[in-house]
Amino acid sequence: MNKFTALALAFLSGSAAAQTPATNPMPDGSRDMYVGLGLVSAARYEGAEHSERKALPVLQVQWSNGVFVSGMSAGMHLSSDPRVEFGPLVELQRRRDESGSGGGVDGMLMRYSVVSLPDAALSENRLTGMTPVATRLLGGGFLNAYLTPDWRVTGSLLYGAGNERDGARLDLGVQRLAMQAGAHHRISVAAGVSLVNAGYNRAFFGVDELDSLRSGHPVYRPGGGLKDAHLGLRWNWAFTPSWMLTSNLQLVRLAGDARHSPLVERPTNLTVSTAIAYRF
Repeated sequence: MNKFTALALAFLSGSAAAQTPATNPMPDGSRDMYVGLGLVSAARYEGAEHSERKALPVLQVQWSNGVFVSGMSAGMHLSSDPRVEFGPLVELQRRRDESGSGGGVDGMLMRYSVVSLPDAALSENRLTGMTPVATRLLGGGFLNAYLTPDWRVTGSLLYGAGNERDGARLDLGVQRLAMQAGAHHRISVAAGVSLVNAGYNRAFFGVDELDSLRSGHPVYRPGGGLKDAHLGLRWNWAFTPSWMLTSNLQLVRLAGDARHSPLVERPTNLTVSTAIAYRF
């Protein structure tokens, strides 16, 4: 497996999904690291009408023992079978308050502001009066299987989201691995869905009695089920063996009880990002 394929795999999942880069056999004691800087334009929170544009750091590290860090998630490959990947996974859930989301993950791209670029004035903020959702560390695992050398299905389950720490999210997807488009270009595509329990939907899309009094929204108690469907397109351009430009389009469509939340202004969100990364 070449480095372009391994790197592209980390970029394919949606921003809602924890990242699980492909296992990358390396000599004992070695590691593979990418760092860099880029820009992202994304919805202020899931279902927001307005976007925010931020500078962002880039990080991905894989060690020969199977441990990896990708954006704001980390895990470990335990399988010795190249057709199957599985292991434990943790992800840092970003805080959400009236100002939007404080950080996030899109493959290697850690959407955590170092410089915020100005937005148009917001005419409405549906999070005003809502209880902030605190930062949480989610724990679970992942399981990926290769249908062919170029296609794999992915799955991850994480638990502990929301202020009550009872939110669970199951991400399922299919990925077409890096397709060559010339000597230095690779294109990757992915599609998937996210399913959540009632605790997750209540945390991010629900409105309880106290929130209703403070925000003016009607009380809303969503159940679990399908939260969203998402599509992704990634383009990697390797200038040299060490330098790469990576750009991503991510389309997410909310569904089910999440879609009908009074907090949702627009059910479809588009994330656009581009970054330059250096391989050590």
